[in-house]
Amino acid sequence: MHLKHALTLSAILVSGGSIAQQCPAGGQALTYPVSKKTDQVDDYHGVKVADPYRWLENGNSDDTKAWIEAQNALTQGFLEKIPARAAIRERLTKLWNFERFSVPFKEGGRYFFNRNDGLQNQAVLYTVKQLDDEPRLLLDPNKLATDGTVALAGIAVSPNGKYLAYGTAASGSDWNEWKVRDIDSGKDTADHLQWVKFSGASWAHDSSGFFYSRYDAPKEATKLADVNYFQKLYFHKLGTSQDNDVLVYDRPDQKEWGFAGHVTDDGKYLIVSISQGTEQKNRVYYKELGKKDAKMLPLLDDFDASYDFIDNDGPVFLFNSNKDAPKGRIIAIDTRHPEAEKWQVIVPEAEQTLQGANVVDQRLVLDYLKDARSQVKVFTLDGKLVREVDLPGIGSASGFGGKRHDKETFYSFTSFTTPASIYRYDVASGKSSLYRQPKVDFDPSAFETRQVFYSSKDGTRVPMFIVSKKGLKLDGSNPTYLYGYGGFNISLTPAFSVPNLAWMEMGGVYALPNLRGGGEYGKAWHEAGTKLQKQNVFDDFIGAAQWLIANQYTSPQKLAIGGGSNGGLLVGATMVQRPDLFAAAIPAVGVMDMLRFHKFTIGWGWTSDYGSSDNADEFKALYAYSPLHNLKPGTCYPATLVTTADHDDRVVPAHSFKFAATEQADQAGAAPVLIRIDTKAGHGAGKPTSKQIEEVADRWGFLTKVLDMHLAPGAVAGNPPEPSAD
Repeated sequence: MHLKHALTLSAILVSGGSIAQQCPAGGQALTYPVSKKTDQVDDYHGVKVADPYRWLENGNSDDTKAWIEAQNALTQGFLEKIPARAAIRERLTKLWNFERFSVPFKEGGRYFFNRNDGLQNQAVLYTVKQLDDEPRLLLDPNKLATDGTVALAGIAVSPNGKYLAYGTAASGSDWNEWKVRDIDSGKDTADHLQWVKFSGASWAHDSSGFFYSRYDAPKEATKLADVNYFQKLYFHKLGTSQDNDVLVYDRPDQKEWGFAGHVTDDGKYLIVSISQGTEQKNRVYYKELGKKDAKMLPLLDDFDASYDFIDNDGPVFLFNSNKDAPKGRIIAIDTRHPEAEKWQVIVPEAEQTLQGANVVDQRLVLDYLKDARSQVKVFTLDGKLVREVDLPGIGSASGFGGKRHDKETFYSFTSFTTPASIYRYDVASGKSSLYRQPKVDFDPSAFETRQVFYSSKDGTRVPMFIVSKKGLKLDGSNPTYLYGYGGFNISLTPAFSVPNLAWMEMGGVYALPNLRGGGEYGKAWHEAGTKLQKQNVFDDFIGAAQWLIANQYTSPQKLAIGGGSNGGLLVGATMVQRPDLFAAAIPAVGVMDMLRFHKFTIGWGWTSDYGSSDNADEFKALYAYSPLHNLKPGTCYPATLVTTADHDDRVVPAHSFKFAATEQADQAGAAPVLIRIDTKAGHGAGKPTSKQIEEVADRWGFLTKVLDMHLAPGAVAGNPPEPSAD
């Protein structure tokens, strides 16, 4: 595919001087902590690029620690003066206090599920032998740390139902430790595995141990920043030391390869999916486990598409693949005759995007996306359509796991105004029955969801969900939070969110566009937002903002944008390209330095979406939109609240540090530029409920002030209304 170059910044920005003239009058600029500048300059293919805040990449230095302390003091001082913040926190706490369950799964004659009674920092793992039994607590992560900062990072139950292998993550780090718990006694064994990252566990059929992947032990002082290469696949035998784990497969000649081992349900094969960063392609190798001295054999070794293993009939393997099918299809490969011309198409590519597949009760259960909404279909194993699953409404369904001998499966259904309810599905009859339904302190009938379609800059049709209170007046005065992601083949679908509900109760509008770079419409949609075409994602987001303004939902003075991780990059890039279009920006744990992201932890793996500054053409595109490098002195930027965390080893906090320091120096207007640096927290996964509430209260509190939201009576339910501060 020929990729067109991203537009240069100069083609889409008005001059810094003219933007500065549009700065709103009034208000007093904050006095920011001093961020020293150095003379660091790098040469990229003949282009000299300054990096004056390079010192902030060293999170262990005294200078960086002092800078963090000073920035947090400024930010907290600003937030503490916002009158509505306390009421928002109180309402969030009340809304969050509802019982919620995960989708149950069955293994070894037992059911397992997570439950949070409302305000627990971490969900608790329970088990039952029959669905109507009184649940027995198996593992409570809240007891692993008094402040709730140790989270479950993965679980795997042995086929005999006797053991639970579980991973934990401390303070939000991607580094996991794995232990084993005896399910009957509830006590841990002596098994203890370290330096596990980006890996689950898959048990041997005889429950003697499990396969997992790990890295070599890092340097303690720099373990949250050092690059991660050379993952290895091991087998851990129960009751032995990690030092004795058997190396199953590694590739010293391929430092970027990652390995995910999976034992087939019949126990006969080890399937190894081999990835390379976040590329939406993989290799598949396999090994016959019952055969002495069996070698690891390549089955799919061209790295030409995605191949997700589903199940097997002996030597015939079923895959969900986008090979020659950009939206996905189901194929069967006989390992005795693996040539591509002998593959069998079981379920051909459909108009909808195939997201996932399972085999339950001798049938295929396929999960599709239709315009970013769930559609689930059941097929026979030879590809005949049985029925479409009758879902409770328009929203997102997930789950449908199980094995081919299971008669039932479970799924979760949610929408923007429907908390995740759990359903049991009888595969033979097609009947869904409600298993668990949460009760939340709000009236869903007071809100409405619309799906609209708008044209991006190049004419591409992009869908967008808009959620608000009913009876919304389209007069351009509504505070609006525009949220996006647009990358890594990730699809954003309707889901219930306490933070978003609180925002809408306050009179806010929530808008969610399905940008290119995501997976909503398959491979082509994803690739249209990658590398030299990444500018399409930002154009889609800007187009969403322009549509909302043109259709009188909001105005530039009432429009805020938000997103996290790759979505933080999205926010950073669009706010520097069109600072006149937004009143506020909240980039969370964002990738802001597009020239150096690949030099930290797993950042090298993102080059499949972004490209690399090591390549001259890709450097040109990256430099054109890199948020850090396109901030301009004397520009009036939106009010900005950058958020990050000290233990984020996915997108290291230096990205946010350097961006905040630069924007503070360049800001021409009085709009605040603040950075909120959480402690004992990471990229987001496993964040305790208490920390989530505090962060959201700060986010919405910030917006009440900078968007000048005068909250109507009862807007923050249960509390007297408080106008925003002047």
